[in-house]
Amino acid sequence: NGAGKSTTIRMITGFLPPDRGGIEVCGHDTISGSIEARRQIGYLPESAPLYTEMSVQGYLDHRACLWRMARADRRRAIDRCIDRCELRTVRRRRVGHLSKGFRQRVGLAAAMLHDPKVLILDEPSNGLDPTQIVHTRRLVRDLAEGRTVLVSSHILAEVERTCDRVIVIAGGEVRADGPPGDLSRGRVKPACVVEFKAASPAWLERVVPEATVTLSSLPDAWTRARVEGAGDIREPVAAAAVGAGVALRELHLETTSLERLFIDLIEDTGGKP
Repeated sequence: NGAGKSTTIRMITGFLPPDRGGIEVCGHDTISGSIEARRQIGYLPESAPLYTEMSVQGYLDHRACLWRMARADRRRAIDRCIDRCELRTVRRRRVGHLSKGFRQRVGLAAAMLHDPKVLILDEPSNGLDPTQIVHTRRLVRDLAEGRTVLVSSHILAEVERTCDRVIVIAGGEVRADGPPGDLSRGRVKPACVVEFKAASPAWLERVVPEATVTLSSLPDAWTRARVEGAGDIREPVAAAAVGAGVALRELHLETTSLERLFIDLIEDTGGKP
């Protein structure tokens, strides 16, 4: 939070001029060519600006009128977006009577009416329950077919599941940029997780004397150790456990997540988000 995600989106959509430099959307400058740039964009802000007293059909028709669509074009666009966002069962219901998940879909449908080349979503999963989050994730991936979808979110686990390119902003700067699976390479120290039952962790510390070992006590006298900076130590740890008569129930390399990467990047900036 506070890293500049929403401010960046406001600049891309033309609501806020950048202090320096420029931004182009599909070849159109967001300031000097603002109208053309905005025509390329579908935008769903964090709090979708919905008219709750209108029906879903009526609201989408109103939004299509703002794009000055002819009646026949409006009808086709509304039907297309209602089908794409799975709103057929609620198209006659008032927006204010819908769940948060359905209201989010209405906002997405409205942003898609003019078939934009760029779709910008600000915190699309915020406030949704787990089922709604899964549906929104699938819908966003479907909508990305044939267009660019820019998602702003601080829910990094959801970003990792949804996006094929991630930009991490920390300390007001771009700290990482690339496919989720590639970002941590060379940035985050490898870690090995060991769960064992022994009176002392000395047997493990002898295997990795130079590594950082973080211990956590678990029920029934089990201990969980997270070993950083030693690489893939599964084979020597297993051999040492057998030699010392130590029981193991878990031994694996930790998959580096975006959350772990972000924590490391924040630490590099002195804790400033």
